[in-house]
Amino acid sequence: MSDAVPAATPGLVLAGGLSRRMGGGDKPLRMLAGRPILAHVVERLRGQCGGLLLNANGDPARFAAYGLPVLADTVPGFAGPLAGFLAGVDWVAAGRPGAGWLVSVAADTPLVPDDLVARLHAARAAAGTPLACAASAGRRHHAIGLWPVALREDLRTALASGERRLGRWTEKHGVAVAEWPAEPVDPFFNINTPEELAEADGLLR
Repeated sequence: MSDAVPAATPGLVLAGGLSRRMGGGDKPLRMLAGRPILAHVVERLRGQCGGLLLNANGDPARFAAYGLPVLADTVPGFAGPLAGFLAGVDWVAAGRPGAGWLVSVAADTPLVPDDLVARLHAARAAAGTPLACAASAGRRHHAIGLWPVALREDLRTALASGERRLGRWTEKHGVAVAEWPAEPVDPFFNINTPEELAEADGLLR
């Protein structure tokens, strides 16, 4: 399939955070409307992608029920989402050499829209940029976006030099923005605290 076909784009679910505001542990495995948060994210993303990957550190067996390749960061010390993106594009380069992009979604965003991948591709094609990210309510969501496999060596170099800020690295290369309305519900509502978990539960039910 062509890289221009959004359905061919592999998807990466980012679950490598430390979940400090949730009290630690695996936030994506917390229950939401009767299922783990991660199950909601996987369900919404699976039909849009040419296969899914999971970025998580520690024992991969705890995610075995999802049947997904689990990629640990290759950069030590919890270097943040950029390290997860690098693990993802390295996997795509080796295992899916025909794919030019990887789409990423945070594992704590259970309301991801079903047109995410298509609209991100449309935005980057229209802008002529290699990268695209989602936005809502005037706020960019840098962790939810398209990552070109061709930039993986530049990303590796940036991480080795200490770069950790998503926005700074993407702006260097050019990033298109695809905006979604935040009403009646923000599709990029993310869960960081027990209170937000309860709010998300109400939204889904």
